Amino acid sequence: MPELWLDITDIPAEGREFSFSDQAIWTGPVAEFSLGHVLDAPGLGIEAAFSVLPQGRGALVRGKISGKVVVPCDRCAEDVTLAVDSDFELFEEAPLEGEEAMEPGLLRRRGKVLELDVGSLLWEQYLLALPVKPLCDENCPGLCPRCGAPLRDGPCGCAEESGDPRLAVLKNLKVPRGSN
Repeated sequence: MPELWLDITDIPAEGREFSFSDQAIWTGPVAEFSLGHVLDAPGLGIEAAFSVLPQGRGALVRGKISGKVVVPCDRCAEDVTLAVDSDFELFEEAPLEGEEAMEPGLLRRRGKVLELDVGSLLWEQYLLALPVKPLCDENCPGLCPRCGAPLRDGPCGCAEESGDPRLAVLKNLKVPRGSN
């Protein structure tokens, strides 16, 4: 994932706005993690805008990520164009000078300089903006588990599997419902 650290040391108390439209912020990690996402074709792309407001030892980050991206359907692997439109807000606390952070965070101190990891922030917000299971259609039947043919065109012609013949005796087994 490309590192992109932003110096936020001298941001005024009223905060400051930032915007990012360079697709390399997202296409780099997409390639690194071998995801089937397409962001760099005509009509596609992601943009992000956020504000950074200093808050004591940390910073409040509020923003929006939006655009269009092509991802594979979770059931049939066909391309799906998704609209991305998500607001985000998070507070990140920086470690004190000379203090070692217990967990990696989005803020770090380098001497007197306070930096925000914009690369990680935007990648995380991009992933959170996507559906967990993107589908080409809510009723997508997926692929045949035997031959891998897409079932949206109808049955694939594979023979119906009757199951393991050793378990045929259990097919007509009735289990009584009772109190536990």
